[in-house]
Amino acid sequence: MAEIAKIIKVGIADLNIVRAPDVIRTSGLGSCVGVVLYDTQKDIAGLAHVMLPASSLAKSGNINIAKYADTAINELYDKIIKAGAKQYTLKAKIAGGAQMFQFSSKSEMMRIGPRNVEAVKNELIRLKISIVAEDVGGRSGRTIEFNPVTRKLNIRTVNQGVKDI
Repeated sequence: MAEIAKIIKVGIADLNIVRAPDVIRTSGLGSCVGVVLYDTQKDIAGLAHVMLPASSLAKSGNINIAKYADTAINELYDKIIKAGAKQYTLKAKIAGGAQMFQFSSKSEMMRIGPRNVEAVKNELIRLKISIVAEDVGGRSGRTIEFNPVTRKLNIRTVNQGVKDI
């Protein structure tokens, strides 16, 4: 008898891993970036919902490591490796990083979405994990769901429909 798939939900500034047949989902990706790591030979995947580019932005010593690109991706990497994934078979897909609001100033601090995308890409480069697909930028929020069996990232974008990458 086939197993019934569960949907594992990842909140904002959260991360988790999943094994097939389960799928993993996060919603509320505006300027945040959803980072999916998956093993191309095993049905294991992980998802981080990254809010900010760097943990150096934290105001206190006790930080939520899932909130920042630098710490979340490292934690997700560690979790997926401990679950049995191999570093050399890991790939990534990313979505989000929208510029949700127009600002009259050109302040770099206000460009959270693009800065998140850049920080995520830099961490993945550092870990030598290829990004095989991305849907980033724009001005609309997204909900994403990853299936570790099909290795498809389903993206629902506000006012723009649904697509798989």
